[in-house]
Amino acid sequence: MEQQVKYSVGIDLGTTHCVMSYIDTQNEDAQVKVVEIPQLTAPGTVENLNQLGSFLYQPHEHELGQGARTLPWTEQPKALVGAIARNLGSKTPIRLVASAKSWLCHSGVNRRDAFLPQGSSEEVDKVSPLRATELYLEHLKDAWNHMHPDAPLNEQDVTLTVPASFDPAARDLTAEAARNVGLVHLTLLEEPQAALYSWIDNSQDAWRNEVNVGDVVLVVDVGGGTTDLSLVAVTEEDGNLNLNRVAVGEHILLGGDNMDLALAYRLKMKLAQEGKELQPWQIQAITHACRDAKESLLNDSELPSIPIVVPSRSSKLLGATLKTELTQQEVQQTLVDGFFPQVSINEHPVQRARGALTQMGLPYAQDAAITRHIASFLSRQSNATQDVFAGIPGMTTSTDFVKPTAILFNGGVLKSELLANRLMATINNWLETANSEKAQQLSGLNLDLAVASGAAYYGAVRHGQGVRIRGGIASSYYIGIESAMPAIPGMAPPMEALCVAPFGMEEGSHVDVPSQEFGLVIGQPVHFQFFGSTTRREDAAGLHLDYWQPEELEELPEIQVTLPVSEGRNIGEVVPVTLASRVTELGTLYLEAIASDNGQKWHVEFDVRDDG
Repeated sequence: MEQQVKYSVGIDLGTTHCVMSYIDTQNEDAQVKVVEIPQLTAPGTVENLNQLGSFLYQPHEHELGQGARTLPWTEQPKALVGAIARNLGSKTPIRLVASAKSWLCHSGVNRRDAFLPQGSSEEVDKVSPLRATELYLEHLKDAWNHMHPDAPLNEQDVTLTVPASFDPAARDLTAEAARNVGLVHLTLLEEPQAALYSWIDNSQDAWRNEVNVGDVVLVVDVGGGTTDLSLVAVTEEDGNLNLNRVAVGEHILLGGDNMDLALAYRLKMKLAQEGKELQPWQIQAITHACRDAKESLLNDSELPSIPIVVPSRSSKLLGATLKTELTQQEVQQTLVDGFFPQVSINEHPVQRARGALTQMGLPYAQDAAITRHIASFLSRQSNATQDVFAGIPGMTTSTDFVKPTAILFNGGVLKSELLANRLMATINNWLETANSEKAQQLSGLNLDLAVASGAAYYGAVRHGQGVRIRGGIASSYYIGIESAMPAIPGMAPPMEALCVAPFGMEEGSHVDVPSQEFGLVIGQPVHFQFFGSTTRREDAAGLHLDYWQPEELEELPEIQVTLPVSEGRNIGEVVPVTLASRVTELGTLYLEAIASDNGQKWHVEFDVRDDG
């Protein structure tokens, strides 16, 4: 089977755009190429674009006439996705599904339930976050198969990228969406690693001259929906440079979407001062207009302003339409000072007390300052390089914060020189204040396309054709155990934690969890509580914690399962078991419970079967 795979295909499933790249693995001189994806841009109009917008539009039954939906491979596509969805949705946002990726990793909702577009009326067809993801992948698969009829996508090696900060449940749901559309030769890769792979590939081996042993690369990926942070250390083995991913940040829902919304609210306030109040649906509509205006104004500093038309539902359409404008100064003030303020390394995100009742929306970061999130990450991970640099002469690790020597930017937001320069200046200010050398900026990436291209290159690396970044899992994982103690009125039993998967555990590896036996209830619904930690990197499998600092362990979504009853056992039986865990080749985590009496195994999957 391995011999038949001709292409390594990389797919970046972004919050706002999807990109697909590939490389011919049977040709040693082949270069990574980006796929031009055919898609509708308007009714009846097909264009080939190198990005497929991660948008899905649910049209009214009479909205599009005969032939208006025709794509090169079908007259009746399953869904309207891509540029046409974004364009139609900007006029009728109530029918637009956006940010499906953010919903896919939101543990507060059932991600298999059809509720998107969220808050829309009953007449609008609903889809689940999982289904929306499948529909984007389906379009990419159909586009590929149309262009490569002799090499269908389900027979190629496919690498799908996910945020480094995705928990095991979100990773598994992403893999499930891919399997549901028939992609079987599948690997998951962290987006910041993919960006770094793209940089390595583009440098044609010159990357070895740009970084040296002891360097620490900070990868900052600010996309449409998330800010993703990773640290990669440069080490040496047998005279060869090695790259080791040593830390990843928390999952931060903060990116271009937040910026568009901030600009829309700025316009709302400007109109309110003129005595013109906007309704919520109008704010939604101008948010999409602000996205386009933001991109134009950030990329052209000579452009003074862009007009914004506020849609109206009045019958006197022309008379009732409001007009305003978004100026260069408003964009710079709102985005530079609001999202990239110049702060000190000790200024970390501000968490305000939450209201008791909140709308069922996405759990966006409460603090919009990306620079504060980066300061917090570098401070929390101050010991991240301790292990990999141990034994290297002259290497000392910092106690206050990790001091990166090189920075790689990725994500559409940082295409803006204005924002990238502000971020670079802020980080270098931290380093100078700490009497460290300034970090250099690694360049040479197309920030929109790098992740997909790096994923395609990684597929070739897995066939032994390039430089591999070592990593393993980016968190230690723990299972919660209720401690046995007498009942106390009004108090839940204290929770203890058992480490079941240590930090850095490699894909394809397996570890027994040394511990006492546990009783496992079979045949009845039970729930498992899991925790993750990106900072407790010394904990070995089997370590039992009865106390930890609140910031050390993060509670993950609880998993509800009914474990099958095998022959000779009864419903509700408590089976004595020991535990083992494995990380699959795909990069997802499985916990195994092994019966002490006959070795029978039960798998507790991290895929959070919300339907229980």
